Amino acid sequence: MSSLSPAVPRGFRAGGERIRSYVALTKPRIIELLLVTTLPTMLVARRGVPSVTLMLATLLGGALAAGGANTMNMVLDRDIDRVMKRTRHRPLVTGAVTPRAATVFAVVLEAVAFAELWSWVNLLSAVLAVAATAFYILVYTLWLKRTSSQNIVIGGAAGAVPVLVGWAAVTDRLGWAPLVLFAVIVIWTPPHFWALAIRYREDYAAAHVPMLPVVATMRRTAEQILAYTVLLVAVTVLFAAVGHMGALYLVGALVLGALFIAFALRLRRDQSPGAAMALFRYSITYLTLLFVAMAGDVLLRFH
Repeated sequence: MSSLSPAVPRGFRAGGERIRSYVALTKPRIIELLLVTTLPTMLVARRGVPSVTLMLATLLGGALAAGGANTMNMVLDRDIDRVMKRTRHRPLVTGAVTPRAATVFAVVLEAVAFAELWSWVNLLSAVLAVAATAFYILVYTLWLKRTSSQNIVIGGAAGAVPVLVGWAAVTDRLGWAPLVLFAVIVIWTPPHFWALAIRYREDYAAAHVPMLPVVATMRRTAEQILAYTVLLVAVTVLFAAVGHMGALYLVGALVLGALFIAFALRLRRDQSPGAAMALFRYSITYLTLLFVAMAGDVLLRFH
């Protein structure tokens, strides 16, 4: 018996590492950001708090669909990940998970997501979630990412679909308000991602991925980031009108937007990786707090 006991901990460790590898394939931190936008959208659509069952079912289905999309993205981008320093430790590069196993995992996640959303939420939400995956894989990963400097501008639409899923989950339809909210995420994505791409410009260049900072000057990239940031603030204000939001949201959108513009102006002056990363980190805080303000506005006025 004593000779077998050391094998048990090793088995548990191996199992734990394998689980962590599969979880890493789903890019949990990206999923967290997607869910941060979904729940407040549901509150706005409901003008209050939806049922706990509906919220949990929508968030679970959205997480599964996003996880499947991210996993498939890693399968298709493993050649790029092998070249880039920041992605060399991903499971498909290290061999912790095989491409075939990861593909099966991705397909299973998407199938379960569709079934779960259709069964517990509605068909429209299920279709939107899986359509976002198809767009992310076919349009962004397989086509735009490797061929166009506008890859993230168009491809970012996939990351904006969760707000449509959240709205559809509550209302079983779409309208102008969710479409404007969708535009908020689409326009937020380029400044957010280009700032990160500035920091890892050499990585993307080595992998022959034509991100804007790779194919354009720092000045042009910084100016594009500033232009999109100004447009973003304008669209968040538009949502206040279209979405019938109150003062808390509007003030929050203006203050948060002014800070975002300040970071973009700083980047245009400094044009340094440090300024870019400061903007990148703030962009995450910005999106989170914008949607928190959205949720808080609804809860104060309708709950």
